[in-house]
Amino acid sequence: MDAGFKVGSAELKLPIWQTVIMFALGFWLSSSLILDFVIMPALSTAGMMSQESFATAGYSIFWIFNRVELLCATVVLSSLLVLRGTSNFYRHVRRWSILLSVLLLAIALIYTYVMTPQMSALAIQLNLWQPSTGMPAGMTQMHEQYWALEAIKLIAGATILGWCYNDSRNLTA
Repeated sequence: MDAGFKVGSAELKLPIWQTVIMFALGFWLSSSLILDFVIMPALSTAGMMSQESFATAGYSIFWIFNRVELLCATVVLSSLLVLRGTSNFYRHVRRWSILLSVLLLAIALIYTYVMTPQMSALAIQLNLWQPSTGMPAGMTQMHEQYWALEAIKLIAGATILGWCYNDSRNLTA
């Protein structure tokens, strides 16, 4: 099976799976940056993070976004595996790109099934008669872990995106 397109008798050199990878990574990384540096700071500035209902709202936001991250991570990994196995033009898929995409999937799984539920559980106000006293004790450590994973995710994703872009330029040249 050839991963390239055939238009008439001319064959395009860029496999569709490479385009899928670049689109998925571009969408995923840009939406992560928007969430981290636009939406969450705007909510914090508006004072929403100090309200008791923010844990529920934050969980709802991240529940949806984590599923989108899982979808993007699986699309990237699957596309890289398809390119590695079937493309006549893309035999030199870097082994590191597959390892990095597995790392991206692992980070998305950690966010979805470990960090988001734990952060929400720490922040939820269960005693209605006790006023909220600010950020819970374990939340600072969870935020540090989140930002470390986020930095790894952005570096790994940008690396794969750069490799795919460079390879697409080499294939079409």
